[in-house]
Amino acid sequence: MKKSRTEKDALGEIKVDASNLWGSQTQRSLENFEVGNELMPREIIQAFAIQKKACAISNIATEKIDISIGEKILEACDEIIEGKFHDQFPLSVWQTGSGTQTNMNVNEVIAFRANQLMGKEKLEDRIIHPNDHCNMSQSSNDSFPSVIHIAITLLAEKKLTPSIQKFITSLKEKEKEFSEIIKIGRTHFQDATPLTQGQELSSFRTQFENALNRIKLSLDEILFIAQGGTAVGTGLNSSREFIDGFLKALNKITSHDFKTSKNFFEALSSHDQILNLSSAINILTTTCYKMCSDFRLLSSGPRSGIGELILPANEPGSSIMPGKVNPTQCESMAQICIYLFGIHNSISFACSQGNLQLNTNKTLLAFLIIKKINLISDSLNSFRKLCLQNIKINQRKITENLENSLMLVTALNPSIGYKKSSEIANKAFREEISLREAAIELNYLSKEEFDKIINPKKMI
Repeated sequence: MKKSRTEKDALGEIKVDASNLWGSQTQRSLENFEVGNELMPREIIQAFAIQKKACAISNIATEKIDISIGEKILEACDEIIEGKFHDQFPLSVWQTGSGTQTNMNVNEVIAFRANQLMGKEKLEDRIIHPNDHCNMSQSSNDSFPSVIHIAITLLAEKKLTPSIQKFITSLKEKEKEFSEIIKIGRTHFQDATPLTQGQELSSFRTQFENALNRIKLSLDEILFIAQGGTAVGTGLNSSREFIDGFLKALNKITSHDFKTSKNFFEALSSHDQILNLSSAINILTTTCYKMCSDFRLLSSGPRSGIGELILPANEPGSSIMPGKVNPTQCESMAQICIYLFGIHNSISFACSQGNLQLNTNKTLLAFLIIKKINLISDSLNSFRKLCLQNIKINQRKITENLENSLMLVTALNPSIGYKKSSEIANKAFREEISLREAAIELNYLSKEEFDKIINPKKMI
């Protein structure tokens, strides 16, 4: 039989497993919100530990808490930042929209662990309190949005921007590798004039570069945080000295340049900065979808489709058709993109619901934006390593498609005019003959004249 201990709060006593570090409010949340299996992301918990550490440093400096207490709080925070005690943060995303339960979960674990470090685990012996010390000068209403911004900033630095930059580098390499490969272009799913395979890839490279710039600009807004606004934005029970000390400590811990929100009332009641970042990532997502869709089309066949690109064969593609290889990385990315489009819609709606002085969809927003950053980053890394870097071209198919294209006739316009060029193209299509044959039969050009004008290299 498991041992338990008794914890107390304003609602009375409650039993907690003796092996756990959390207290009464965490336990009540566990029992009240047994919904789904989506737990508060680890990134949020670690960001919370960073936020609590910075708050403790400031509260020590402003003499709000005794240094002997503060030092143990700092020690407990460091352990959580290092990744310890992750199993002590078991709360569902589907809780109060302010994130109060998670804030208190973190406060309770830090307080209990700090008391433990002081050798004061028993309820009657404890001197460090979750609210009075770990939550000093704070409210869930300003702490939780601050934590979201901290988590986003650190995760974007660690995963998002590097994954995009590496993808751009790989695109540049392929663009250079295929710079001399002339192929037929396509518009409206119909043959168009030629371009190089490198030029085709350059479109995606530029899109990714633009996406990276948009994301970086949106991340600049994320550096503004709500800490100091407390309950409704008035800053009750906080102070300018606390805010300044908090920011100084936070920036030292994270090596970033976080700033105080320009308006606390805006920072608590809305989350436009998160929506702006989500929008920037959404544009990147549309680029990813187009890219993997185009690659899938260009690799189709391989004999009865376009078949110009050869995608890496990472695994057998069919359970019934021997030798079949499917564009699995393209399909994986496409599905992720579709899912991310839905997440963006959810973020948009959640951000619109900032009723009066508080948006109460903060836990949902935290969950969704962290998931979005992780998924797009992982997808880019997987696609780059297992598809993009090893794409090859089918020169035979590219040449065949190029030479069979009727749209090479476009190069004749300056010499014989649009009308005669159109007649040549229509005759060639109707009679299933080459453009050269059609031009000669119509007596519009000699073989030598045709060959001199129709040169794909001169059409790029």
